[in-house]
Amino acid sequence: MQYVKIGSILLITFVILTGLGIPLSANPQGFFEFPIIPGLEDKARNLFFHVPMAWTAVLAFLISTYFGFRYLRTKELEYDFKSVSSASLGLLFCVLATVTGALWARFNWGSFWNWDPRQTSIFILLLIYGAYFALRSAIESEEKRASLSAVYAIISGLTAPFFIFVMPRMMPGLHPGSKGDPSGKGPLFESNMIAPNMRVIFYISLVGFTLLFIWLLQLKIKTAKLEYEHSRHQS
Repeated sequence: MQYVKIGSILLITFVILTGLGIPLSANPQGFFEFPIIPGLEDKARNLFFHVPMAWTAVLAFLISTYFGFRYLRTKELEYDFKSVSSASLGLLFCVLATVTGALWARFNWGSFWNWDPRQTSIFILLLIYGAYFALRSAIESEEKRASLSAVYAIISGLTAPFFIFVMPRMMPGLHPGSKGDPSGKGPLFESNMIAPNMRVIFYISLVGFTLLFIWLLQLKIKTAKLEYEHSRHQS
């Protein structure tokens, strides 16, 4: 796990330094120059952070779903610890994706919030997982809390990819990749929308944030176990 920690720190540091430090040029001559994307300019750098955060949120929600399913099969509390720990990190990255998306919206569309389909879908996810933690806090019985949380995690986790990747592409909106967007799927998936050096940094960012999630998940699970053991000793 030490390698995961070090790897995430190094990769994200690299992305911050290069993603924010490499200058823009109308005629880039090498790796250390980004092309100017019409309409985005410096705001295109947000791609290195906003999209990987959204990806990490979905990954965390899916892992929470997996461990919820494992708990229902085995009734072992360790899987409940893993499920809730992953869900909490998913909610954190979902908030970060929302904030970075709002900043993008402010400079591209004039206001932080426009109820664009992508903003609406991620807001729904925040409500869904906010309700998940409200449900857990309202139930005192360990077994009942874990069982209901597992069912909730499975249902809500299966909706996460739909709200992040599918629904926004089914409706017209301001965000690239919305229905009717002439560029197609948007700058994340259209290879001709991003220069090769930007794609390299973007994929490094995806790996870095994924490793960061894995590291934080291990810490969250250990913390959840310690809190559980402490509460058992006090009762």
